[in-house]
Amino acid sequence: MPAVIMDGKSLGMKIRLSLKEKAELLQKKGITPCLAVILVGEDPASVSYVKSKEKALAEAGMKSHDIKLPVDSQEDDILSIINDLNNDKNTHGILVQLPLPKQISEENIINAISPNKDVDCFHPVSVGNLVIGKQGFLPCTPRGILLLLQEYNIPLSGSNVVIVGRSNLVGKPLFNLLIQKEYNATVTLCHTGTRDLGYHTQQADILIVAAGNPSLIKPKMVKEGAVVLDIGINRVSDTSSSKGYRLCGDVDEAVIEKASFFSPVPGGVGPMTIAMLLQNVLESAERSMK
Repeated sequence: MPAVIMDGKSLGMKIRLSLKEKAELLQKKGITPCLAVILVGEDPASVSYVKSKEKALAEAGMKSHDIKLPVDSQEDDILSIINDLNNDKNTHGILVQLPLPKQISEENIINAISPNKDVDCFHPVSVGNLVIGKQGFLPCTPRGILLLLQEYNIPLSGSNVVIVGRSNLVGKPLFNLLIQKEYNATVTLCHTGTRDLGYHTQQADILIVAAGNPSLIKPKMVKEGAVVLDIGINRVSDTSSSKGYRLCGDVDEAVIEKASFFSPVPGGVGPMTIAMLLQNVLESAERSMK
């Protein structure tokens, strides 16, 4: 029997509607949750992503403060803007759209954002809080993955979870979340240096793939009845598409016939990431009241 398709789009919308109600309550108290987004240059993918965030914030009753800078902007200019936003009580989250132009150090920019407004969870303090299990912002994509698993009543405690990909965005933070006592999973983190990847993926009760490699995971690499979440987003050539390409994940779609649950690309974890960004902004606004 084919896998149950995990519908992140519907769940994400459900969460966003709930956040809108909470945002409206805050507005009655004189607080409008606000995310400041800094965009340097006009990279098409970044521009598109920022627009999608603007729309999501507006739909959830939140405010987007967009700061668009020319591609030749200097690092000191951005640091000055971040300093002002750190001290602005009406700004509850700060997000700098990556990648940045070569003349700007991403590390310096990320480190300049106040951990109290680091809704992307990139600051070293945010990462440290995550590792030791201290309260703070949770990274958006890993948090979305956990809620998606919860929605489909998939148990984590005692499960063998295999993560493929060690990015700072997904793999590393997800690993550190899942090993906390709250989730109690046994976690294996695979990467480009892993020998016999298929051996490890075949041990997974829950397989989470975020490697950036189209169709990396084949059906023979997946245990019968495993839960498979595909986080990869890749553009591959498709002459039948008006755009000349289509989006696909890191998992061969034939895995659907072998898995018990499957999160697709698009429509799986992606919508959850946006919902969790809004969640972090709202929580930051709520904390500002205290």
